Amino acid sequence: MKSIEQNRAEYERLIEVFRAHDIGYFFYNGGNDSMDTALKVSQIGQSLGYPVICVGVPKTVDNDLPHTDCCPGFGSVAKYVAVSTREAGLDVASMARTSTRVFVLEVMGRHAGWIAAATGLAGRKPGEPPHIILFPEIPFEPERFLERVKQCVTDYGYCVIAVSEGAAYPDGRFLAEAGTRDAFGHAQLGGVAPVVADMIRQRHGYKYHWAVADYLQRAARHVASKVDVEQAYAVGKAAVELALEGHNAVMPTIVRKRAKPYRWTIGHVPLAEVANR
Repeated sequence: MKSIEQNRAEYERLIEVFRAHDIGYFFYNGGNDSMDTALKVSQIGQSLGYPVICVGVPKTVDNDLPHTDCCPGFGSVAKYVAVSTREAGLDVASMARTSTRVFVLEVMGRHAGWIAAATGLAGRKPGEPPHIILFPEIPFEPERFLERVKQCVTDYGYCVIAVSEGAAYPDGRFLAEAGTRDAFGHAQLGGVAPVVADMIRQRHGYKYHWAVADYLQRAARHVASKVDVEQAYAVGKAAVELALEGHNAVMPTIVRKRAKPYRWTIGHVPLAEVANR
C-alpha cells in the first residue's frame, strides 16, 4: 500500500470496515512491503482512535527481512532450487556433446541473492553445476560473464547458470527491467533468463535452454524443508500469542541459538525496525 499521506482515504476505509465488523486484531504475513503495510494500519488505527492490534508475520522466500535468522519459506525454496539445479545439470551434461550446452535457471530475489546462492548446494565437487551464479548484489559485467561461459563449456563441456531475477548492470539497471512500476514504485521485471540466454546465443552460438522457477519454487510442498515448516508454524503461533498479550506493531522473529546442530527460538521486534528495511 502507498504511504498514509498518499492514500489516507484507503486506510480510513479499512478502519471503517474493521470497526463495522468489530475486528480488533490484524495479522499480515509477508516480506518488507507487507511489514510496512501492517505498520501503517497500526498507525492509522491509532490516529483515528480505533484500537486495532497489528502483528506482522515473517514469510518471504527472498529471506531478506532484518532481525530474524531466516524467513519462513526460504528453507523450502532453497531445497527446491538446489534439487532442480542438480537434476537439470545432469540432464544437460548427458546431451552436451550433441545438443544443449547451456542451461539458465532464473530464481526469485530482487535485491537479495539468498535463493540464487542456494542453487550452489547442488554442486558436491569442483566442476559440478551451477558453474555460474549471478547475484543481485554483484553488478553484472557482460564481457566477463560471456568469457566465463565459454571457459566452462571448454572445461566441462557444458555450463549451468543460476541467475537472480534482480541481476543488474553496474549503473543499477535491471537486466530484465520491463519499464513499468508496481504499487510500491518498484520496477517490474520481465524475466532475466531469456535475456541472459540470448546474450550467450549471440556471442557463442551455443544451443541453450532456460527455465523460470517462478511460483513453482515457493509452492513445491513435496520437497518442503522440515525445519522451515516448523518455523512457519512457530512464528504464526507466536504472532497470536503476542497479540493476545497486547503487543502492537511487532513481528515475531527466529533467533538462532546454535549453528551446529542448528537450534533456534522465537523472539520479536517492533515493526518500525523491519518495515521496508
